[in-house]
Amino acid sequence: MPHTKPLNDAVPEAAPCFHCGQPLPHTIDTVDAAWTVRIAGVAHTMCCPGCAAVAQTIVDLGQENYYRDRTAYAASAEGAQQLPPELQLYDNADPRFALDEDSRESTFTVEGIRCAACVWLIEQRLARLPGVDSAQLNVATERLYVRWQKERCQPGDILGALHTIGYAAYPYDLDRHTDQQRRAAKTLGRQLFVAGLSMMQVMMYVAPSYLAAEDGTLDSDMASLMRWASLLLTLPAILYSALPFWRGAWAGLRARTLGMDVPVALGIAAAFGASVIATFRGEGEVWFDSVTMFIFLLLCSRFLELRARRKAGAALERLQHALPAAASLLENYPASSAATVVRAAALAVDNVIVIKPGEAVAADCVILEGRTSLDLSLLSGESAPVPKNVGDAIAGGAINAGSMIIARVTRKAQDSTLSDLIKLINRAGGEKPRIALWADRVAAYFVAGLLLFALAAFGVWFWLDGSAVRAWPIAIAVLVVSCPCALSLATPTALAAATDQLLRQGVLVTGPQTLETLHRTTHVVLDKTGTLTWGRPVLQTTQALGAMRADFCLQVAAALEAGSAHPLARAIVNAADAAGRAHWSAAALTETAGCGLEGTVHHRRYRLGSAQFVAGIAGLPPAREHADGATPVYLGAEGQWLACFHLHDGLRPDAQQTVDYFRQAGKTVVLVSGDDDVLARRVGDQLGIETTVGGYLPADKLNFVQQLQRRGCVVAMIGDGINDAAVLGAADVSFAMGSGAALAQAHADAVLLNGRLGAVADSARTAERTMRIIRQNLGWAMLYNVTAIPAAAIGLLNPWLSGVGMAASSAVVVLNALRLRRKA
Repeated sequence: MPHTKPLNDAVPEAAPCFHCGQPLPHTIDTVDAAWTVRIAGVAHTMCCPGCAAVAQTIVDLGQENYYRDRTAYAASAEGAQQLPPELQLYDNADPRFALDEDSRESTFTVEGIRCAACVWLIEQRLARLPGVDSAQLNVATERLYVRWQKERCQPGDILGALHTIGYAAYPYDLDRHTDQQRRAAKTLGRQLFVAGLSMMQVMMYVAPSYLAAEDGTLDSDMASLMRWASLLLTLPAILYSALPFWRGAWAGLRARTLGMDVPVALGIAAAFGASVIATFRGEGEVWFDSVTMFIFLLLCSRFLELRARRKAGAALERLQHALPAAASLLENYPASSAATVVRAAALAVDNVIVIKPGEAVAADCVILEGRTSLDLSLLSGESAPVPKNVGDAIAGGAINAGSMIIARVTRKAQDSTLSDLIKLINRAGGEKPRIALWADRVAAYFVAGLLLFALAAFGVWFWLDGSAVRAWPIAIAVLVVSCPCALSLATPTALAAATDQLLRQGVLVTGPQTLETLHRTTHVVLDKTGTLTWGRPVLQTTQALGAMRADFCLQVAAALEAGSAHPLARAIVNAADAAGRAHWSAAALTETAGCGLEGTVHHRRYRLGSAQFVAGIAGLPPAREHADGATPVYLGAEGQWLACFHLHDGLRPDAQQTVDYFRQAGKTVVLVSGDDDVLARRVGDQLGIETTVGGYLPADKLNFVQQLQRRGCVVAMIGDGINDAAVLGAADVSFAMGSGAALAQAHADAVLLNGRLGAVADSARTAERTMRIIRQNLGWAMLYNVTAIPAAAIGLLNPWLSGVGMAASSAVVVLNALRLRRKA
C-alpha cells in the first residue's frame, strides 16, 4: 500500500501524482505547468487532467478531508474503468441539482469532445441510463444538459456512465470550463504539429521511391531503408496525433455503438498495419505517407471545427465573462462610505454597492446617488451608452461607462438580468431542432452501412483478383473517404453560427425550432400596444364624467395602478407624479387580465379599465368620445362614471418596414389587440394590415391563434410578453419584446433584447439564410459521399486522396456555416 503524504505537506519535485500516486510525466514542466490543484491552500501536482478534474471536484464539494484521512492513493482517473468512488459524493441532496419534488437537472461540462460524433455517442449512452429523462449536448458550447428522476438516478451515475465511455464531466463552472477549453486547444495544436512534422519527413523518404519507380534506379537495400525510416517517422503520428481517433473509436465500441471515429480508426489501422507487414516482409506496397497525411488533414479539419464551435458559442462566453465575481459593498450606508469587496454571489436584496467607472454591475439595482451612462451592448445589442439618473433601474451585467454611482440591490446576482439571459441561452442549446435530429439518425445508420460496404468492396476485389493486393487499399480508401462528420456538422454548426449572429444583433433565440419554424411561417400575428407601438403611452387629457374633479380622479387611478407594470398603468402613475400629487394607497386590489383593476381607495370601491369592465360597477356607459388615435381608460365607482383618461401611444418607426417585409414575403399579417376595435383598426389601416381585430382578451387571442393552427396555418406571434404569455406559448414560433427582469418570465421562442421590432424581420432573413445553408451543407455532404464512396470502391481513389477528400468535406461544411456569422 503506498504511503500517504500529509495533506499540508508540499509536494517535492520528484513526488508522484498527489491523487493516484502514478509517476508524473517527464514533460511535467513543459506541459501546461501541468495539472495542479490547490488543496487546503497548497498547490499539488497531478499526473493527468483526469486526476486534476477529480481532485478539483473533491475540493469543490468541501471534502478535502478525503486526502487527510485516506489510507491509499486513489485509482488513476485517466486509466480507471469505473468512476472513482470519491465522485459518488455527488448526490441528489446537492441544491445545485434541484428542479422539483420528483426530478433533478444540471448542466455539465464534458471534457474530451472531439467532433460531432462525440455528441451522438454521449447522448445515446445517457439515453440508456435508468432514470434519465433527457440528455442534450450543445456541441457549440460543449455543455451537457441532463434531467433525471431522483428516485432512480444519482448525479454520480451520470458521471460514471460518461467515464466508462472515456469522458470526464463535472457540473458547469466557468473557470474550469475555460481552462479545459484552453488545454484541449493546446493539446490538439500539439497533435496537429506532430502529425504535420511526421507527414513532411515521411514525404521526404517516399519521394525517391515514387520518382525511381519507373526507371528502377533505386536498389532494394535503399528502398528497404526508406521504408524503415518512414515507419519510424510515422510512429509519433500513430501513437500521439491519432489518439483522438483511437479513443473515440474505443469509446464507441465499449458503449456498443458505432461512432464516427470507428471507420476513421479502422482506415488508419488497416493502412498502417498493412504497411508494417510489407516493411517486415520486404515486399508489397506501403502507405506511410498516406497514413500521416490522412491524420494531419483530419486533425486540420477538427482544429477548424473546434475554432468554429468556439466562435459559434462566443456570444454565450462573452455573457459568462461579463458576470462580475466581486462587488464593493457599503455595509453602513449612509453613515459610512467605507467599501468592502465581497463575492457578487453573496449580495442580498437591499444591499448598497458602489459601481466604479468601467466595472460591471454585479446585480440588478436602483441608483441612489450619482448619474452615469451604461453600456448595455451585451444585454440588448445597443452600442450607444444609455444615460441613467437617480431612481433609474440598472440591469446586472451592464457596464458603467460614466462616473461612479451608488446603487441599492433589487435582485441577487444569481437572479440578475444577465443571469436570466444566460439561463435562457442555456435552454436554447439544450434541445435540437427536427432537422438536426434527422441528420444525427442518418449519420448513425451511415456508419453501419459504410462498414458493411467496405467489407463488401474488399470481398468483391479479393474475389476478382484472387489476392488482397488490390482489395486491401480499396477497402482502406472506402473507410477513409467517407465523411459522416460532415453530415452531423451540417446542421448544428449552422444553427450555432446563426444564433450567435442574432444575439449580437439583440435577438435572443431560446427555442430549438425557432429558425426552422419561422422559415415555414404562413401567418404573422401582431399585438398592438408595446409591439407595433412604443408601449410607453402618455396621458393626453383627463375627461371628467361625473361630479369629481379631474385631478382627484387621476389620484384615484394612480393609486389603483401603483403596483402594475402595464404600460398604460405606468402612464397614469407618471402623469400623477408629474402633477405633484401625493401618493394614495389602494386596498383589496383584484386584477382581471385584459380588462382592468378593482380596488378600494379611501373606503370606496373603484374600477379602472375598459368601458365594458367598468360598466359592471358603474352602470350603462356614457357616450364614448375620445381623442383621435387615443386609448381610453375609464374610472368608475358604484353606480357612477367618474372619468375617462385619453392615452396616446405612437407607432414604432420600424413598424411599417416590418409589416411590409412580411407582406412582400407572402405571409399573412394579422393585428390582434386588446384595445378598442376602432383604435386597433385605425392602426391596422395606417400600416396596411388587412385583417385587424380589437377588443380581444388574452383568452380570445389564444383561441384566435388556435383556430388558425387548426386550419393548418403556421403562426408566428409577436407580443410584448406582459399579457400575452399564453398566446406566445401556444404559437408555433413567438417573439417577445423583452426588457429587464421581464426576461425571466419570457414564454417566447425568442426575445427582442433591444426592443426593436425590425429585429423580427432580421430574424426571418437570418432564418431563410440558415435553412438555405443547412440544405447546402446536407446536400454537399450527401453528394460528396454518394460520389466519393463508389469512386473509392471501384479503385479511382487511393488512400491519401481519400484522406484529402474527407478533410475537405468537413472543412467545406464548417466554412459554409460560418458565413452566417456575417451580417447579411
